[in-house]
Amino acid sequence: MTVVVTAVFYPKPGKKQELAEAMQRGIEAVHTEEGCELYAIHDAEDGTITMIEKWSSVEALDAHGDSDQVKILRADVADLVEKPGLVTRMTPIPAGTEAQGLL
Repeated sequence: MTVVVTAVFYPKPGKKQELAEAMQRGIEAVHTEEGCELYAIHDAEDGTITMIEKWSSVEALDAHGDSDQVKILRADVADLVEKPGLVTRMTPIPAGTEAQGLL
């Protein structure tokens, strides 16, 4: 069963662009991790930056959480955020067509 994750980051005032750039540095490495189906940064209208992720399994996500890439990301963004990020794990509830009703 796939796992979808949202990770919301709260940039310090004036640090949004720098935060986005720091988050972009590790994208290519994460994309090569086993089980990574989606790992994309989004600029949210509320001033946050949201990472949307999709992993092939809980095990793959857990391995990612312990990876060097995540450790580097945490260090890179530590001085750019106002507070810890809000990470939410979700499991899909398929509805409608597979292409449109399942991330």
